[in-house]
Amino acid sequence: MTPRELQRDDIAETGKSKRHSLKIILALGGLATLGSIASTLRILGFIPPPTQGTSNQPLAWPRIKLVNVSAIDSSKPLRFNYPLVDTPNVLLKVGQSAQNGVGPDSDIVAYSNVCQHLGCFYGVLFSGSSPPCNSSYKARGTEGYCCCHGGQFDLVNGAKVIGGPPPRPVPAVMLEYDKNTGDIYAIGMGPPTIFGHGPPGTTDPALVLRHDLEGGELVTEATVFAGTQ
Repeated sequence: MTPRELQRDDIAETGKSKRHSLKIILALGGLATLGSIASTLRILGFIPPPTQGTSNQPLAWPRIKLVNVSAIDSSKPLRFNYPLVDTPNVLLKVGQSAQNGVGPDSDIVAYSNVCQHLGCFYGVLFSGSSPPCNSSYKARGTEGYCCCHGGQFDLVNGAKVIGGPPPRPVPAVMLEYDKNTGDIYAIGMGPPTIFGHGPPGTTDPALVLRHDLEGGELVTEATVFAGTQ
């Protein structure tokens, strides 16, 4: 074989080697890309599980004892968490038959303490009292007053909006009264959804249940008053 022929063979072998190396690099790069895509799809496809609920255990409101009717202080709201440990509520005795009211006089009610405007916590006013942020305002009855933007709720009549910017009432806590023992239980939430849970203003009971139970830890007897005092 002549020197020129040997040179041609060397060049051919070098070309084959480079092409083989390039194929290996491309193959490894492709595997890395596929791995990256698969990882991304796993992240994008991950949906956080609901707080509870499986095929064997459907979503359900917790039933939590709140207080005995004999222990209610009519001059002071009782603050508690429900249905999650980070969703505050107020229970109070309004002194007259009220919408959603329970107890011997149907005057004990409870509502979410989160304003439906921007999620501030509102205060409870009794008739003739004023909020700390507006001494010129006098409550006409038992009301919720939000000092963030002046939202006002009639807590005798289903927390309907009676002033300010809130677009809807705060949801009521559904209460159960045991006339044999005097105990009062929280057994669910009425519509709309608690502010910050699901699409604002959702009223479908099944969706309210699902949204209100997502994003936190279900309350228990041990946590119903945690951090409220």
